[in-house]
Amino acid sequence: MDSFLQLFVAVSLAFIISFRAYRKKSLSTSGAFAGFFVMALHFFVGYRFGAMLLAFFYSSSSLTKMGEERKRTIDPEFKEGGQRNWIQVLANSGIASVLIVAIWVLTEGQDKCLNSEDSPLITSLIGAVIGHYSCCNGDTWSSELGILSEDQPRLITTFKTVKKGTNGGVTKTGILAAAAAGSVIGLAFVLMGLSTTTCDSNIFFKQLLVIPIATLAGLCGSIIDSLLGATLQFSGFCSIRRKVVAKPGATVRRISGANILDNNAVNFVSILLTSFLTSIACLYIF
Repeated sequence: MDSFLQLFVAVSLAFIISFRAYRKKSLSTSGAFAGFFVMALHFFVGYRFGAMLLAFFYSSSSLTKMGEERKRTIDPEFKEGGQRNWIQVLANSGIASVLIVAIWVLTEGQDKCLNSEDSPLITSLIGAVIGHYSCCNGDTWSSELGILSEDQPRLITTFKTVKKGTNGGVTKTGILAAAAAGSVIGLAFVLMGLSTTTCDSNIFFKQLLVIPIATLAGLCGSIIDSLLGATLQFSGFCSIRRKVVAKPGATVRRISGANILDNNAVNFVSILLTSFLTSIACLYIF
């Protein structure tokens, strides 16, 4: 009966949120369908996972819409409302979805605390999901606030000043935003866990360490993303459009990076690495 109720809550919440996101142009049609299934899965497996997903989605969507007119003049691929399609939805939640399915199978649907003595595998998998959304949120906050700041971005590999919109360009504002974004994910996990997860008294307060871990994961994920963007993702200045673009061309002067990965691939690799590092950290800390 509890499983049926949780499934009903998960499907209902996922439908309402994905439909509203589509109406507000945060998600395209394909993005709304993908988002529905991803959200339903997260909430069904565990409310803490759903809370992290929502913390990422709502905070990043709000920041994406901030300063749209200014971003329109900088970003050649600007979309109204930062509309995400199914590819972007899965790029930001695909790995986490696979991880939580594994958690659901291993725990037989029970909500477990982070405790390596009880189950090191489950602890590392939950840690990976925390790292996943800390990285996603950190990268988004860093990009969306960094591009609006008055700071002149510097290429993370050389520290030379570059134009706004250059892949791998970092600012002080962006770095601080990435750490703050990670802490929001940690808070969402911990606060939801207080009301939905029962832990033994000896490990209850230790769960609070998720907040600083997620903060560092957000920062680490943003740095990894910037390093990949500066080296394996092309950035060039188009003399016709007068913007930084991500593809080489006859009218494009190269700024940095090889034309190996696109933005979705960079996000995927940075998420994968951050998830792995966070899972190791949780395994040893908890």
